[in-house]
Amino acid sequence: MLKNISPLISPELLKILAEMGHGDMIVLADGNYPAASSPAKHIVRADGIGVPALLEAILPYFPLDTFVEQSVSLMAVAACDDYTPELWAVYEDSLAQNGVCKNRIEFLERHAFYDKAAQAYCVVATGERGRYGNIMLKKGVVEADEA
Repeated sequence: MLKNISPLISPELLKILAEMGHGDMIVLADGNYPAASSPAKHIVRADGIGVPALLEAILPYFPLDTFVEQSVSLMAVAACDDYTPELWAVYEDSLAQNGVCKNRIEFLERHAFYDKAAQAYCVVATGERGRYGNIMLKKGVVEADEA
């Protein structure tokens, strides 16, 4: 057991977060996401854990890429769906508390999100039940003064 690491981050996920390099992506997927059929190198189960709690647990340890315009991707709501996910405000708050500006978030149409997620290093299959709860993070670099 380690000190000050959230118990929501399993040993397997902690290892993956540590081995990810600059530009690698991780998807925190909601319960409807087709994680098992993902071509990602790693699929991690986080059943019973919601995406907001897992995101909050990961962000203090996970530098986001500052070499790209958007280092966070969300799955956009379908054009025929008149709905604004409450989860998005929660994600924005967690990101802001970790120094990530709102303009770093991009909204991708569902198939575009799946295409980009196909290149992810890891997909974490959570128990999130909220619609449009998927979030993809692109890893940045750890500066010398942060290590």
